[in-house]
Amino acid sequence: MTDSTTYTAGEKETLRASLDRHRDAVLGKLEGLDDERLRRPMTPSGTNLLGLVKHLGSVEYGWFVSTFGGEVEPLWFDPYSDEDMRADQGETTRQIVEFYGRARAAADRVIAERPLTDLGQPAWRGTEVSLRWVLVHMIEETARHAGHMDIVRELLDGATGDQRPD
Repeated sequence: MTDSTTYTAGEKETLRASLDRHRDAVLGKLEGLDDERLRRPMTPSGTNLLGLVKHLGSVEYGWFVSTFGGEVEPLWFDPYSDEDMRADQGETTRQIVEFYGRARAAADRVIAERPLTDLGQPAWRGTEVSLRWVLVHMIEETARHAGHMDIVRELLDGATGDQRPD
C-alpha cells in the first residue's frame, strides 16, 4: 500500500512502493473467487487469473533473482514456454499463490541488498541490465498483467478496480 511517506521517498523506495502496489492489486483480483473461476480461461488464448499469477512469479524470479546471480527454486514448469501462463499442470491455487509469494520475497531480498546501479545479465538476453532498469521493467510487467486481471475479473463477476478491499 502507498502511504504519504512514499510520495517523498528516495528513488529505490518509490520504485519498490509502485511495484508493491501492483503486486497487491494482482493478489486482490483473486479474492472471493472459487477455484473454478480462478482457473477459467476467459480469452481465446486461455488467459486466466491463476495463470497470470504463476507467470508473474516466474518473471520475478527470472528478472530479479537469476539476473543478479541468485538461486531460483526448482520449477515444475518450463518458464520459456506458455506453461508459465497456464494453471493446468496439476497445480493447486495455494501452490501458485505461495510460489508468487516466495518469488516476491526473493526479489525483495535482491532489491534490498543491491544498489540501483548494480548490473546483472539475464541468461536469455545476454545484455547487461541495471537493477533500476529491472525495477522499472517489472513495474510495467506487473501493471500490464494486473490490467489483464482487471478485465478477466470483470468478465467473471463484474468486480472492477485495482485496490484490495479494506
